[in-house]
Amino acid sequence: MLLLLLGILFLHVAVLVLLFVSTIVSQWLVTNGHTTDLWQNCTTSIYGAVQHCSASSVSEWLQSVQATMVLSVIFSVLSLFLFFCQLFTLTKGGRFYITGFFQILAGLCVMSAAAIYTVRHGEWNANIEYSYGFAYILAWVAFPLALLSGIIYVILRKRE
Repeated sequence: MLLLLLGILFLHVAVLVLLFVSTIVSQWLVTNGHTTDLWQNCTTSIYGAVQHCSASSVSEWLQSVQATMVLSVIFSVLSLFLFFCQLFTLTKGGRFYITGFFQILAGLCVMSAAAIYTVRHGEWNANIEYSYGFAYILAWVAFPLALLSGIIYVILRKRE
């Protein structure tokens, strides 16, 4: 039982790290000498050093992506806190419904943020040859892992 709890805790912390990194790091779109994320656009030199950063666009769709990514981090942190609270207060045989609900909600938030960014970034970066950065890919990796950990929490029963 202890190994199961440690495995679930490890999965949850891994999802939380993926969400933090994908929200903070400036690598959602990468072009030749230019990186873009949810918060700023940066110009880099040939050697990779950042030369200049400016604030991102203030368009509504980008603000919705920012908000849903922040919400996904908040829901995942809340879920981890609730897991520890329920671990010590839940009666024997009880299920971790609240923890699972918030973790599934975090997964749905990151999925909606990445989907909106996928659909709408063409308006923002039109006529530019780009590729997706690692932070964007981490957001998509965090989505199924968050859903999986949320489903595991819902199925999990507390034992002594």
